[in-house]
Amino acid sequence: MTEVVGFTPFLLLADPALVTGAAGVLAVDRLDGPGELAWLARFASWSEALAARDGCRNKTGLAPDLPAAPYRFFPDAVQQYLLTTGRTSFGGLRFGDLRRLALDIEVVTGDDHEFPSAARESDRIVAVALADSTGFRHVVRGDRLDEPALLEETTRILGERDPDVIEGHNIFRFDLEYLEARARRHRVRLGWGRDGSELRSRPARLSVAERTIGYRRYEIAGRHVIDTWMLAQLHDVGARDLPSFGLKDIARHLGLAAAGRTYIDASTIARELAESPERLMAYALDDAVETLGVGAILAPPYFAQAQLLPFDYQSAVLRGSAAKVDTLIVRDYLAAGHAIPTPRPVQPVGGGLTAIWQQGVGGPVLHVDVTSLYPSLMVGQRVAPAADDLGVFLTRLAELRQLRVTAKQAARTAADPDERRHQQALAQTFKILINSFYGYLAFGNGHFNDFAAADRVTAEGRRIVTAIVDRLAALGATPIEGDTDGVYFLAPPGHAAGDDAALLDAIAAGLPEGIALELDGRHAAMFSYKMKTYALLDERGRVQLKGSGFRSRGLEPFQRKLIEDVVRLLLEGKRGEVRGVIDRWLAAFGAHQVPLRQFARTETLGETLEAYRERVQAGLRPPSAAYELVIASGRLCQPGDQISYYVTGRTRNVTVNEYARLAAEWSAAQPDENVEYYQSKVLEIWERFRRFIEQEGLAPYRDEAAEDSGQLSLF
Repeated sequence: MTEVVGFTPFLLLADPALVTGAAGVLAVDRLDGPGELAWLARFASWSEALAARDGCRNKTGLAPDLPAAPYRFFPDAVQQYLLTTGRTSFGGLRFGDLRRLALDIEVVTGDDHEFPSAARESDRIVAVALADSTGFRHVVRGDRLDEPALLEETTRILGERDPDVIEGHNIFRFDLEYLEARARRHRVRLGWGRDGSELRSRPARLSVAERTIGYRRYEIAGRHVIDTWMLAQLHDVGARDLPSFGLKDIARHLGLAAAGRTYIDASTIARELAESPERLMAYALDDAVETLGVGAILAPPYFAQAQLLPFDYQSAVLRGSAAKVDTLIVRDYLAAGHAIPTPRPVQPVGGGLTAIWQQGVGGPVLHVDVTSLYPSLMVGQRVAPAADDLGVFLTRLAELRQLRVTAKQAARTAADPDERRHQQALAQTFKILINSFYGYLAFGNGHFNDFAAADRVTAEGRRIVTAIVDRLAALGATPIEGDTDGVYFLAPPGHAAGDDAALLDAIAAGLPEGIALELDGRHAAMFSYKMKTYALLDERGRVQLKGSGFRSRGLEPFQRKLIEDVVRLLLEGKRGEVRGVIDRWLAAFGAHQVPLRQFARTETLGETLEAYRERVQAGLRPPSAAYELVIASGRLCQPGDQISYYVTGRTRNVTVNEYARLAAEWSAAQPDENVEYYQSKVLEIWERFRRFIEQEGLAPYRDEAAEDSGQLSLF
């Protein structure tokens, strides 16, 4: 069923003269209140609203998304409609009511390239695997259809299955870009929209913690596109439990990998297509099925957000948490006919407490955590933006806290599994939004931001966590590491698991009213390495590595594997076995027994060859092995292509970009990797961990920054 509704686009203004002479102006209304954006201009059509926005930009010299701009335009028509009407998506539906279809493509590369590029004529799609939530499973096979026919058949099936949601793992940065490029090459129309329209895309960015991910955002009329790779990135910000962001690793971690799941090395796809096409198609379909499973676990909170926020489902995943809080408040102000302030200039804000008191291995370890520390402080101490004269900020925060409590209780008591999952998704959604209210105070583009208020919250948070640490020490516990809202510690002597409630009460004594503690983790052992870098061993023998230092992209695969093995031995109390592991790696490199995939480094080209050359010549960047190999090979490469290489030579101190060779050139019959170079990396890890191998238990923290200079950094 299709519903056609009226829509009047709008523009917020600090000065109504900004739209004087603009075409299509229906009305310019004065809003109540002191906010700078005190005028609401309405337009007859979207195109005329866009033209008025461009006119404002020309008159002011400021883009509409700049905090200082005296006008504001929301560039998403769906968001504008939801903001002004108060409507949201999926009214009365559950996540299971969606028809979700997962898509995965397999491609082959030509001209001896290691990684695919849709721009190369020699590359092509050889499989499109489709799996939907109704049980439909199918592979459009490139061994039976040429590429144009494969693309047309995929489009036909999508129209027939008519999914509400199309899911894929890295679908924005790979599958859709590749499909679109190949369709363009063959002049095939990808009419995937419910109205038969083609895919539309634009450059976009996703902020995940401190990182910004560039991608092309695709829009398919009447459908939502959900990237499970991005869902995993967002999930790991809070959970920090994923071994990697690869589909297979995530599926294994979440218990989704089937016993008979087919695995194929990506470098052998062309051979599999020629020799074992059935195996290749099974592999592609398993990828699609696992993607559907990952989406079923990680996506429900964002579906629930789409039922609450003025964003569609796809935008609920791709928009930042602070932007979501902003739209909640702006929606209320528009409904009240109230003026909206412009964002305040960015000011410094103090951070949360991060501290380390002990290094080494200890256990068992508990983690005490303040339940929703910052939201509790803001509600309890009435910390809100100074510009929020309607009091929406604290009202919405309190409502969401109560909704989360209600959802958690409903999840615990629900007899129906679907109802329990629905309530759990709601509780998780409310938690995400609640924890975003503090970040919103320091959000540069937030209309109601307040950096002084944010600073008050963090200062009080540091005071409370410090009080917890002092209380732990007074009780005979041993604090190990502290973060923004919690502390890892060794329990006081004689403490038993059954006494947790009494211990919590003792720790909480003297804390402000409204501050609640919980023991949210019990671990068999903890390895405290450095600030924000530690590992945990649970009661089931599983190891969690926390902190980028243990999983840095700057480490070769064998280094990450070696670090994991060493850390596990330390956690398990097997310090004496570490040297044996080191010696086995040294011997394996000496005998050329380490597989290429363990020591080859893969890098993604971030700029064109021309830009790289110019920056090197200008002294703006050092030479890069990956780029130098591309230049030497004479290949046509572009940003986004990946290059895999290894290091040759005979000494440990070689210049990498001068001794690098393409991984495709390595020969198992005549291995020429630099044994001394790779052995030195093994020994550097030994030296890094040697202190903890020789040390028994925990020891007071000491800053070794001066000692570390010139050695391998795990950061």
